[in-house]
Amino acid sequence: MVQSYLRHGPTQAFGLICSSTSNSLYDGKLAYVPALEDVLVWDMKKGQMLSMWHETGHRSEVTCMCRSPQENIFAVGYADGSVRLWNSAFVSVIATFNGHQKSVTALAFDAQGARLASGSQDTDIIMWDVVAEAGLYRLRGHRNQITTIKFLSEPELPSTSTGSRSHMLLTTSKDTFMKLWDTSTQHCVQTIVAHRSEVSSLDIDPEKNFIFTGSSEGEVKAWKIDHESLSQGLVENEAGEVAKMIHPVTSLPLSSRHRVSQILFHPSQPYLAVQSHDRSIEIFRIRTEEEIRKKQARRKKRAKEKGKSKQKGKDIDDAVEDAMDVDQEINVIDLFTPYLVVRASAKVRSFDFGSKEAVSKPGVQLFVALSSNALEVYNIPPPTKSKEETPEATRMFSVDLPGHRTDVRTLCLSADDQILASASNGSLKLWNLKTTACIRTIDCGYAICSTFLPGDRHVAIGTKSGEILIYDLASSALTETVKAHSSTVWSLHVRPDEQILVSGSADKEVKFWEFERNVFSDDEVKKSMTLNHTRTLKMSDEVLSVRYSPNGKLLAVALLDSTVKIFYQDTLKFFLSLYGHKLPVLAMDISDDSKLIVTCSADKNVKIWGLDFGDCHKSIFAHEESVMQVLFERKSHYFWTVGKDKMLKYWDGDKFENIQKLDGHHNEIWALAVSNHANFVVTGSHDKSIRVWEKLDEPLFLEEERERELEQIYEDGIANALNRPDISIVNNGKADEQLSGEAAAVTKQTSETLMAGERIIEALDLADAERAAFQEYEGKVAQAGSLEAAGMQPPPRNPILAAYDLEPEAYVLRVVEKISSTALHDALLVLPFDKVVSLMRYLDLWAQKGWNISLVSRILFFLLKIHHHQIVANRVMRTALIPLRVHLRRSLRREKDTIGYNLVALQHLRRRTEAERTAQFYEEEDFDEEKVRAKIAEGKKRKRVSIKA
Repeated sequence: MVQSYLRHGPTQAFGLICSSTSNSLYDGKLAYVPALEDVLVWDMKKGQMLSMWHETGHRSEVTCMCRSPQENIFAVGYADGSVRLWNSAFVSVIATFNGHQKSVTALAFDAQGARLASGSQDTDIIMWDVVAEAGLYRLRGHRNQITTIKFLSEPELPSTSTGSRSHMLLTTSKDTFMKLWDTSTQHCVQTIVAHRSEVSSLDIDPEKNFIFTGSSEGEVKAWKIDHESLSQGLVENEAGEVAKMIHPVTSLPLSSRHRVSQILFHPSQPYLAVQSHDRSIEIFRIRTEEEIRKKQARRKKRAKEKGKSKQKGKDIDDAVEDAMDVDQEINVIDLFTPYLVVRASAKVRSFDFGSKEAVSKPGVQLFVALSSNALEVYNIPPPTKSKEETPEATRMFSVDLPGHRTDVRTLCLSADDQILASASNGSLKLWNLKTTACIRTIDCGYAICSTFLPGDRHVAIGTKSGEILIYDLASSALTETVKAHSSTVWSLHVRPDEQILVSGSADKEVKFWEFERNVFSDDEVKKSMTLNHTRTLKMSDEVLSVRYSPNGKLLAVALLDSTVKIFYQDTLKFFLSLYGHKLPVLAMDISDDSKLIVTCSADKNVKIWGLDFGDCHKSIFAHEESVMQVLFERKSHYFWTVGKDKMLKYWDGDKFENIQKLDGHHNEIWALAVSNHANFVVTGSHDKSIRVWEKLDEPLFLEEERERELEQIYEDGIANALNRPDISIVNNGKADEQLSGEAAAVTKQTSETLMAGERIIEALDLADAERAAFQEYEGKVAQAGSLEAAGMQPPPRNPILAAYDLEPEAYVLRVVEKISSTALHDALLVLPFDKVVSLMRYLDLWAQKGWNISLVSRILFFLLKIHHHQIVANRVMRTALIPLRVHLRRSLRREKDTIGYNLVALQHLRRRTEAERTAQFYEEEDFDEEKVRAKIAEGKKRKRVSIKA
């Protein structure tokens, strides 16, 4: 009989407020922030998490976010090169775009939210059609990671103009260039060497006149947009040079010379924010020309007064010079004046202005996402007349309690598995594991190890400075600080009889502490616990871990010299020495029956030893990096390990088999805690998240698990091989020449598209076989006489078609319709040419019957473009294409007529509504027609009057 295990799966991830992998967005009330592979929505005023955008099974980190002009639509880019469109109202993915090979670094929507441009580390820019959910084209030209993308639309054309508005795309990259692309011709129309070093950020002012770029050298440059040459396109001037559309203007002086990581204009208020220092953001106020003119006039007046007061020739000359300077035209640099500096409490990852203005306080809200897993909102006060007051930003809201500021270094669980204690450098937090809510936050030193003390009312923390801190959970207070060791306390463990706590430290000592419970019976009974030092065991090297055996007889001590020494715990006499690890043993655990001890080391190995004779049962190469923690599951020989390779692994200690690998963390895992009832495990990581992995009811068989892993590797290998840059799409019989040019096709094979292609091939095979069988039957019936034909049985229908009760062509359409439109083109690329010929026949049938004409057209045009050369060379295709052309044209004409009819009807309804509203206003007051039209144009709400004909 094959042994089965129970599968474990991820259920909760908490302790994360925001991660520093991506930018964040803020609308004045809600903050949309990245949390590794998820996006969290926080209500900043209440400090509550409203929702988590999580897609099951998706593991890549969020690297970029962008808000659409359409309500509730967000584009989120990930580290695997995919872009997902989320609807924030329903917390669901609308579409998934796969096109980039590396992580997405920049996103931008156009003014209508109908097109999305994405830039990536693979140096490509891809334009996506949001409505059709398809990739339009890929732009190539940059030589390094794309840092920002902006759509640059020219000013509104007059309503009489029939020309379509051309869209320009502005991109910056780490290759020092800023490029302007014309999206109608899909080519770069201007390349500018913007800075000497990487261009890290860019923004365009709300009036669309100036572009500001920031570099990694701490320089901010302003550029003027020439709208005239932008509207004309590429036109040569008299000298035979092409007119430039973007001109350099000036540099903006900053207070610090660090990397400019973000530049942002306020959408409606005259403010510009620049972040060039780790912790601070400089705010510039944009002055109006009128303010500058007034200032110049004041300067002129002062100069004249100066000239009058001192009647010396030299002074008069100076005054005249000053007056002349004043009359010069206004520089861009004069428009932007440093206003104030916002200083955050930690390193700033990104910031955003609140677009919806707060009513409660005057001023502008600035939202800041910090690298220390916290969020803050500052209020920037409006400018005042008085010169004495220097404006200062005040912090309005902050969200920092539901997570640690630094790495989670240690975890421990209470005896009933209800409460989890997690500690880091600076804070100890208690979590309710049912609700994953943070119950208490207590300040502490640099925590290295922790344990609940008997009774679960106190937690002991071992710190880097050598102290043992004891906290009372009920009062959230530090009840005792024991100066236990002179160096780091690496390990704490309570003896199974709950009488003694043992501590091991880097000062080469193992100390034993008795618990003393003090009861003060004044008005109320208070219990406090203190530690009483009883004895010390001196070791030859630094102690990294100490464990009691569950039967209470032995004490194991792991040393820096890579050995584990085992002593009798009552007499402290030496019993065994376990040596075999090449690097220090970082942690160990002893099974519940005290028969096995498992040790994990920095040499990436886990060793299982017998405690009777100290023999090594097995040495397993467990992780790709150092193994940080190991713990046995209660009442079994199964154990868990975590390592710096971000993996959590489950092992069978008797068969020496790896049962399950669980990946979820995005950085090295420091801490591990196993449930006392063997229901779940908890891990804490450098990515500041705490994750719970629960035991499911689903059985797991090792053979199946290995097969699944191999299949996954194989599928990924096929997709990666197809996506290699040196393999190009065959077009017109030769490799696509465009690929080396600026514009290229958007394709990327994933396991999803490969599966979709296979599904189409299977459906075509099934339908072709069914049609062939029925054609053969009909042929036989036609040949046979009427009496013989009456006795002939039709062939049995395919069970799948019979179950769905569908004709073959309807079944193929059903399969094709189920493929998401984003994966359709890539799925069609998988089809061999004979299947393309077969699919063409079905396209003809669908066009004839008028089924899903938009899908038919899309598939047909894509296939004609890809297989053009073979189709032209193939005579068989002629018989299929001519009727297809006739049927498709007829269907498209019918669709066109329907859409035209509907549009005319809608226009008629609009005109009728406008006429009715005008009639109502005439009825209300005796207006003339012009006034009425003006009132309607204002769009103000008016009292409705019912008019009887």
